[in-house]
Amino acid sequence: MAFVLFIDESGQDRRESPYEVLGGVAIEDSKIWSLITALQHTELEHFGRRTTRAEGELKARSLLKKKTFRLAAQLSPLPAEQRTMHAKAALDEGDAAKSEDRPSRHTRMQLTALAQAKIAFSQRILEVCSQHQGRAFASIVDRDAPRPASRNILRKDYAYLFERFFYYLEDLPPYQHGIIVFDELERTQSHLLVEQMAEYFLMTATGKLRASRILPEPMFVHSDLTSLVQVADLVVYLVAWGFRAIRAMARPGRPELLDLATSVAALRYRTLRETPDGTFDRWSFAFIDDLRSLRERDATK
Repeated sequence: MAFVLFIDESGQDRRESPYEVLGGVAIEDSKIWSLITALQHTELEHFGRRTTRAEGELKARSLLKKKTFRLAAQLSPLPAEQRTMHAKAALDEGDAAKSEDRPSRHTRMQLTALAQAKIAFSQRILEVCSQHQGRAFASIVDRDAPRPASRNILRKDYAYLFERFFYYLEDLPPYQHGIIVFDELERTQSHLLVEQMAEYFLMTATGKLRASRILPEPMFVHSDLTSLVQVADLVVYLVAWGFRAIRAMARPGRPELLDLATSVAALRYRTLRETPDGTFDRWSFAFIDDLRSLRERDATK
C-alpha cells in the first residue's frame, strides 16, 4: 500500500498573503476513490449540482473571500435544503447570464444562500477528509524570510515537507510508501523541481534515507481536473490566512476563518523524535523564518 501526498501552494507571489505555504493532504491509496466520490456527493449536497466543472469554482480564494462571509451574514443561517435550492439557482443564473452575455439577475436570497453554501461546503470537505483518515502537511514560510541564492538546491520548505511526510510514513507499519503529487507548474519550473528532488533524494545522505519511503520523482496533475489537489488548495489557503497555532506566526489572520482553520489544525500529524538534545515533538506543520542553508546564513554574518 501507499500514501499519496497531494500538494499545492499559496501566497507564492508574497503580496497579499501573510505567509507562503507549501502543503496539502495525504491519503491512503485504498481510500482515494471513496474520498473523491464523497467530495462529489458533498458538492451536490451543498450546491444542488457539480461546480468543479467550471474553472476556478473550487479555488479557496474564491470560495472563502471576504465578500463570501459578508454575503452569508445578510440573513440568518438557512435550513440546508432551502440553502441548497437557492444556491443552485444562483449558480444557474450566473451561467445563464454569462452564456447570454447579460448582467446577472441574482436575488438577495440566492446570493446569501450561495455564500452560506460555500462556507458550509468548505467545512464539510475537511470533515470528509478526517473521516477518511486524511492528514494535512504544510511548510509555512514567513513572507519576508531570506531566500537562498542558488536555485539548484531543493528549497528548505520542500525538504521540511518531505521530512514530515517521511516521519508519518515511518511511524506506519513496514512497507508503507509515499507518492508525491503536485499541482502542475509552468514547464520550466516543473523540470527544475524534478531535478532538485533528484539531487536531494539521490545525492544527499538525508535524501537517500527519505527515498526508502518516498518515491523520489513527483507526479504533476491539473488542479482543475483533480479533486484532491483542490482539497490541498483549500488546506494551504486556510493555513496561510487562518491557522495561527504556531507561536512564531505573528502576522494577523482573518478571524472569520478561525473555525475552518481549527478543522485544518485537527488534520495535523504529531510524532516524537529522538535527537542528541532529547525528545521533541514533530508536527506535520513546520514554520520557517529563513530559507537559506546554515552555510549560507553563516557566510552572511
